[in-house]
Amino acid sequence: MSLSRKRQKELKRLRSSAEDLWGDQQQVLDRANAVAREASRQLSALHHEEVVPRVRTGYENYVRPSLSQAREFAATAGDGVERALGSALGSVLSIGDIANDTRVRRAVERVAPKAAAPVATKSGPGFGAVLAIGAGIAVAAGIAYAVWQTFRADDELWVADDEPAPAPSSPAL
Repeated sequence: MSLSRKRQKELKRLRSSAEDLWGDQQQVLDRANAVAREASRQLSALHHEEVVPRVRTGYENYVRPSLSQAREFAATAGDGVERALGSALGSVLSIGDIANDTRVRRAVERVAPKAAAPVATKSGPGFGAVLAIGAGIAVAAGIAYAVWQTFRADDELWVADDEPAPAPSSPAL
């Protein structure tokens, strides 16, 4: 197909304009990429200069003291429960030892023969096992409560530093 000279010149100008436009678009994209890289660098710097120190300060001021308090509470509660449980368990076991002593059985049989019951064989967990399980559950509940108190949402701890200004109200017509 043959084109007239006029059409060939118009197509040549159009091709030249398209190539210029393509070059301009490449320059714009290069500039946009450079701006995006700079914005990313600035965002990273802002993150390291502003966000990280604030998060670290918040952790040091709010979370770490609560964790140390929870640890202290758990240790104190555990020690107190251990002492109380040990004392109670020791008392129960000593009473059981006294009740199983043959001299005590003979003395009870002399005083009241019907009161001395024959020794029954064990058929399951004894009183000490039930007491130990109950104490373990109580200790676990105490620790769970301490952890819950440590991590619960407390509105007073998270007050914003700067309150936003109220929006100006428009006058009524």
